Amino acid sequence: MIAIAAVVIQLCLGTVYAWSVFKIPLMKMHGWDGKTVQYTFMILMGIIGLAAAFGGTLVDKKGPKFVATIGGILFGIGTLVAGYADQVGSIALLYLGFGVICALGNGFGYVTPIATLIRWFPDKRGLVTGLAVMGFGAGAFFMGKIAPIMIKSYQQIDPTGKIIASGVANTWYIWGVIFLVLVTGSAQFFKNPPAGWLPKGFKPAATTVSAANSFTFGEAVKTPQWWMLWSMLCLNVSAGLGLISQHSPLAQDIYKKTEGLTGTLTPEQIAIVAAAGGACVAYAAIFNGLGRLFWAKISDNIGRKMVFLIMFATQAVLYVLVAKGFVATYWLFVIASCYLLACYGGGFATMPAFAADAFGPAYIGKVYGFMLTAWSTAGLIGPYVFEVFKPQALMIAAGLLTVGFFIALVYKAPKGKKS
Repeated sequence: MIAIAAVVIQLCLGTVYAWSVFKIPLMKMHGWDGKTVQYTFMILMGIIGLAAAFGGTLVDKKGPKFVATIGGILFGIGTLVAGYADQVGSIALLYLGFGVICALGNGFGYVTPIATLIRWFPDKRGLVTGLAVMGFGAGAFFMGKIAPIMIKSYQQIDPTGKIIASGVANTWYIWGVIFLVLVTGSAQFFKNPPAGWLPKGFKPAATTVSAANSFTFGEAVKTPQWWMLWSMLCLNVSAGLGLISQHSPLAQDIYKKTEGLTGTLTPEQIAIVAAAGGACVAYAAIFNGLGRLFWAKISDNIGRKMVFLIMFATQAVLYVLVAKGFVATYWLFVIASCYLLACYGGGFATMPAFAADAFGPAYIGKVYGFMLTAWSTAGLIGPYVFEVFKPQALMIAAGLLTVGFFIALVYKAPKGKKS
């Protein structure tokens, strides 16, 4: 039941990755430029990691039910505030609702299932964390498919053709209530196992750190390995978040080129192009989720380090191919997006087990929670690069991933401490 509740929570929280389907309707409705709207996503990603760090500390002190419940309340309220921001046309309220309040709830809710499941399933760390965060990646699939339909159905146009209601507000109002019910309800199933608990017949591998010999956060952060894992997560997430932040607009541009659509488009063509962008987001979101399960499970067999080496190398090559025009059609771009987001999600799913192997499970809430500040940093780097350096953004992403490959290559597990 705890595992099921974790997946439900992550499905709800992961809907923020469908942000790009809201971006263009907001710009058209209020006349905001791309950078102004993009700051919302940058604030969101920046605060999520910080909230996860604080939430991880609270999980170790107050327990998972308390933290996840607070996360659900904040996430639902933030979505409702974001809807009101669209209704009244306030960018400041959008920053507050979606960028700050949603992010706080998201960070609290994200770290709690991971820290809890690592303790319940020490024999299947990769698989179970992959299963939990698979929901986070898959959440964008549902939002990517459903939100464009909801936005269109609630959109209002006056007789002159002017948009007088974007449809975003009502969409967020409905989802805000859903989040309040599902996330806070699922949080009630969470609890930690008894101290010293292990599955029957399970003996920890000699290459991992036991609960008794676990590093505290203060001890872990003093090792170069903690910072290497932090850097690997940051670089992988920077490339992925950059793509996610512009995913629908990029897909729409490539779709128009593929179909030979130029000049002023008819309302029907605009709707078709928007649907193509949303579909690309949705398809890639499936693989964002599946990649989390796949790479995390594979890491149980071939090792966490090898998984990161493969993901860094293959992503870097693919970003270069996209940048150089070898991925020139819409469906090729969809396929490339699916793989890139599978690796992006795989990094999130594999890193908790990586950190638990290196530093032990006893203080993993705080040890891994603070490692998620890499997510905050990446939330600033990736979306900024893809918004400001659009012509070079894909090559910059490839460069970041190449740096990550070499960090992973030289990584060696820390020497175990004795209690």
